[in-house]
Amino acid sequence: MSDKCVFLDRDGVINKDYVDYVYSLDRLEILSGVAESLLKLKESGYLVIVITNQSGIAQGIYTRDEMHICHKAIQERCNHTIDAFYYAPWHPSVTESLTRKPGSLMLEKAIARFNVDVSQSWMVGDKDRDLVPAKKLDLKTIQVDHNDSSNADYKSENLVGAVKRILNQ
Repeated sequence: MSDKCVFLDRDGVINKDYVDYVYSLDRLEILSGVAESLLKLKESGYLVIVITNQSGIAQGIYTRDEMHICHKAIQERCNHTIDAFYYAPWHPSVTESLTRKPGSLMLEKAIARFNVDVSQSWMVGDKDRDLVPAKKLDLKTIQVDHNDSSNADYKSENLVGAVKRILNQ
């Protein structure tokens, strides 16, 4: 049996995004309503998987260990509702990778590993590059924040609104 899943970008969806990256606990600010929204998804039978570019690693700005510390803190602050984190540590100025969004390899790996039914699944992101790979794989998409994407099936102010949309489908 296949599972339904909500894939989430990290920065700008789960936590506040900064132009110069979130890689330390003093900068990790979980957005309002995120923990409660993730719990609602879990209670409704969804897997919750984070799909995130972490290019600061390739650029030497922060380490994988620092990123893992942030992911552990996100799990703790969100009541351990996230089933997995997939990350791409690459940056085009250093190296190319199909895992880096807008490439779809991170999503493809998660779909295979967790036997995800894409027809029942969603991608929530704040930037167009988050939604491009989801559309390639026929996932429904929701864009949060005030960015403009032609790849968004729906738009929402934040994850709280996105989860309401998902659960009311």
